[in-house]
Amino acid sequence: MDKNTKIYIAGHRGMVGSAIWRKLETEGYSNLIGKTSKELDLRDQKAVNDFFTKEKPEVVIDAAARVGGILANNDYPYQFLMENLQIQNNLIDASHKNEVEKFIFLGSSCIYPKHAPQPLKEEYLLTDSLEPTNEWYAIAKIAGVKACEAIRKQFGKDYVSLMPTNLYGSHDNFDLQTSHVLPAMIRKFHEAKEAGETPVTMWGSGTPMREFLYVDDLADAVFFALENKLQENLYNVGTGKDLTIKELAESIQKITGHTGEIIWDSSKPDGTPRKLMNVDKLKQEGWSSSTPLEEGIQKTYQWFLENKNKFKEVKL
Repeated sequence: MDKNTKIYIAGHRGMVGSAIWRKLETEGYSNLIGKTSKELDLRDQKAVNDFFTKEKPEVVIDAAARVGGILANNDYPYQFLMENLQIQNNLIDASHKNEVEKFIFLGSSCIYPKHAPQPLKEEYLLTDSLEPTNEWYAIAKIAGVKACEAIRKQFGKDYVSLMPTNLYGSHDNFDLQTSHVLPAMIRKFHEAKEAGETPVTMWGSGTPMREFLYVDDLADAVFFALENKLQENLYNVGTGKDLTIKELAESIQKITGHTGEIIWDSSKPDGTPRKLMNVDKLKQEGWSSSTPLEEGIQKTYQWFLENKNKFKEVKL
């Protein structure tokens, strides 16, 4: 891949997109394009088509999505389904029509069935029902995977889908109403410490098992997919290791320095019992993650401390 290749990163201001942008700049890519949502509404098909006609990107990386945790998915199912379909369909179709030869679509491990065997393999897609608490987002992402697969099959283009496990890192969403579990825990423990070691209440029983990938590792996987022609259309991206939510909470509590009580509210939903990725396919291609969880959490907490005064509440 030429370092002057024109690469459009959709969602370049988000946690994932900004990590990819940093990685590509570090690797010497100088012709990167990014548009804010105010500059380009990816839900607007005409606007997206006009942008592609004008800019003519050679590579597109789709890191744009409407995202959130269990609460946000449960409260706003229509937006999570429709807006994600609009965003990705407009990007994929405009890329195809404008002769974009390489497209990297980013999804989520939630595309796999709730009770699929563990660890999750790519071939388990569409073999059973989804987890109800995030099925709206999952259905949209499955449609994106299949759209890229169809273009690859019918037109022979290098459109590949990468499905990361639970992500965390700098530029994460720390809003307690819409964030995922790890950043929410960082904020809760930090604020409880600041308030005098007050108790921290967590959703669920603490028994579900989760895998977490530092966002800079995902950016490295995207760079790997950019520089190489992968053999398959769908790859899991993760660490291949998981831990219980209780163990995660205790680790974050230690890193933030909170010494108060942890209370588990078992009246709240746990979500999927376990969600561990089988990462053998991408490892066989030559890539694997490199950031240990504790190191990643420490870096994320440091970023939180440096930026906590800038956080805005997310309006849905």
